[in-house]
Amino acid sequence: MISKSTLKNAAEQNIISPDQIDPLYHFIQNEKINPALNNTDEPLKFVRSFGDVFIALGIILLITSVNMSSLSGYQYLIPAAGFILMAEWLIRARRLVLPGMVILIGLLFFIHHAFMSNSVLNTDAYFSSSTLSLSIIALSCLLFYFRYKMPFSLLPLAGSLVALTIMQIGENILEHSIIFFVMGFIIFCIAMAFDSRDTKRESHLSDSAFWLHLIASPLMVHGAMFTLLTGESSELVAAYKDIIMLAFFAIFFLIALFVDRRAMLVSTQLYAIYALTQLFQNDFIGSEKTIIYVLMTLAMLVIFFGTYWYKTRRLLFGVFANSKLSTWVPDLNIQDIKK
Repeated sequence: MISKSTLKNAAEQNIISPDQIDPLYHFIQNEKINPALNNTDEPLKFVRSFGDVFIALGIILLITSVNMSSLSGYQYLIPAAGFILMAEWLIRARRLVLPGMVILIGLLFFIHHAFMSNSVLNTDAYFSSSTLSLSIIALSCLLFYFRYKMPFSLLPLAGSLVALTIMQIGENILEHSIIFFVMGFIIFCIAMAFDSRDTKRESHLSDSAFWLHLIASPLMVHGAMFTLLTGESSELVAAYKDIIMLAFFAIFFLIALFVDRRAMLVSTQLYAIYALTQLFQNDFIGSEKTIIYVLMTLAMLVIFFGTYWYKTRRLLFGVFANSKLSTWVPDLNIQDIKK
């Protein structure tokens, strides 16, 4: 990135005029903060340099070494407090994203051990400890988000709330897998609320939506797919189950394309491949052709959309560019300058 001092040096050498320094500097700054102007891809802000990776590896080593010590019970709250102090230094003061993510994971890890290791080996105590642990984890993630404005905090926050909901429902969740879809859809709506307030993908609001999309998508896919494959259905649905499944994934891809969130597809791909493989191995899918067709379709959609993402988006949804609906998503007519 060109600094203002560099532009002043250029003016001193008569490469540019002094009057051009400020306008050119502001133009460069706008290019830097506005991904829509210079980068059509979904921006990732996890790592600024290899130094971030280096620090993150050090934190992982610290977590591992502390876990290998002879701590037990509430003693795990001691390293948890230390990680909070580390967060003040590395996240609040230094604004390091990747190390901050590892710090939060470590903090939640120690909190979990502090409360779960005190539970005795019976169902009621384990359920009570798990509920307490997940509740404190959710609260910690929420406080972490407000304190450090770190979008990644919303991923474990949403995950812990989903786990709490599943625990409260109990074994009945297996008979009503559509609940997973409902929870995923709620998280998706919250993510879209963040996205709609930052359609240019400039602030932490967009980054917050990114992490929520990562967890919302597999939940929706899981709920819809398991309801379709393992639930009771009419003869018509049973006869066209393969086609309905393929249509579901196609519609899901179109939604991801419209809201311009490839993050939705990344988590969905990984989950769908795993889930379909498990279903096939456990004979939940009656025909081997089903998993083959679904995986082939997923692969072709990923390759096609990955290559012509914005061209396809502009072709399919460009007619909505001036509609009220377009105000909720990034520019539907954005030019893919890389392809």
